[in-house]
Amino acid sequence: MTRPFVVCGPGTGLLFKAGPASRVYTREMEAKMAVRILVGAAWGDEGKGKIVDFLSEQADIVVRFQGGANAGHTVQIGEQEYILHLIPVGILRPDKTCVIGNGTVIDPEALMEEIEMLGSHGIDVEGRLFISHNAHLIMPYHKLIDRVGEEQRQEEERIGTTGRGIGPAYADKAARKGIRIVDLHDHGVLKEKLQRNIEEANRILDAIYQAEAFDADRIIEEYLAFARQIGPYVINTSEYLNDAIDDGKEILFEGSQGTLLDVDHGTYPYVTSSNTTTGAACMGAGVGPTRIDEVIGVAKAYTTRVGNGPFPTEFPSRWGDEFRRMAGEFGATTGRPRRCGWFDAMVVRYAVMVNGIDSLALARLDTLDSLQTLRLCVGYRLNGDVIPHLPNDANVLARCEPVYEEMEGWDRPTGHIRTWSELPVKARAYIERVAELVKTDVKIISVGSHRDATIFL
Repeated sequence: MTRPFVVCGPGTGLLFKAGPASRVYTREMEAKMAVRILVGAAWGDEGKGKIVDFLSEQADIVVRFQGGANAGHTVQIGEQEYILHLIPVGILRPDKTCVIGNGTVIDPEALMEEIEMLGSHGIDVEGRLFISHNAHLIMPYHKLIDRVGEEQRQEEERIGTTGRGIGPAYADKAARKGIRIVDLHDHGVLKEKLQRNIEEANRILDAIYQAEAFDADRIIEEYLAFARQIGPYVINTSEYLNDAIDDGKEILFEGSQGTLLDVDHGTYPYVTSSNTTTGAACMGAGVGPTRIDEVIGVAKAYTTRVGNGPFPTEFPSRWGDEFRRMAGEFGATTGRPRRCGWFDAMVVRYAVMVNGIDSLALARLDTLDSLQTLRLCVGYRLNGDVIPHLPNDANVLARCEPVYEEMEGWDRPTGHIRTWSELPVKARAYIERVAELVKTDVKIISVGSHRDATIFL
């Protein structure tokens, strides 16, 4: 046998787990089991927070598997807006459990601020939030190196980092000198590792950036205090999640950033420092790929990106500024203005391919309500020729010109609509064309920031 499960035919409804602790699942239990991954299908900021919140109603556990406090997931519940950076959005539902997996990098200060913010709104996380003992920690020197490194680049060479220390923390992880949460429980090991790392960071900061040195003893005391605070949340999350899947729990993996920011598959070097695509959910949570049932992508009805890098469908400056103000397109983490442009089917079709996306959630359709004419990018022209695929080279992508297809706008509000049949005919035509171009079904349509402003097909 090459797989841990044997399915006894589509008509039997039985699923046997191999091994000494064999378990028989009834058809009803199998129907309930669902392990889903939700990922961004562009450059991030696609509206994943609201879609995760919507889908988490049906989930038992919501899992964050990569990135750090550089993410910003915004959820509107009634009149209250929540912006979460590290803790999964599912925490906003009182009966859900949330997991921060080993693939994330955790800033203790940001984590504790987020826990306190939730507590101030009456949301208790203890007993509902679990953090992997193998997750790596962001240190103060990571954040400083991140900021001063970006500042000293030439303007045209800047990546657009949030300055939260994400990249340097992942660099230390790859160099096998990172500090993990498990290290917090052995004070001797923690002190030894931190002293070595801080001495090295101070040499770099002095020689290259002429920045002030860090006090190793002060940082050690701060992180020992954090060890006491975080203790109740730390477990082996891989075992926890695999046991939950065995027990038929519904699991939702919450991706941060977006496909085009993936360090391997994105518009490198204008990317984040982690893998944002579906494979990272398995690596970043310790769950095997054979246990994933469905992949859902999220894309806006138009396109945005934050930071530098190629963006073929970007609006001209004046129109872009007007659209940004009208749409409220400013980063949830940094407040930076987002660059805005027309829907890019080349980008989303690429995301469907590399993630294995089964269906798409189309966010912020209502933002297009007042536009008379809409454009869809259906291809790129490079050196006079139409090319069939998204270029992997960011420099080549920067030279691509979008090939547009125009459609009439519906010029009617959609924020109050809750069913497909109520949508204006021209809005339905737009959505159907998007689905055709990106080669997957659109199953969820968001027409506003509130939970109920959602059409589920």
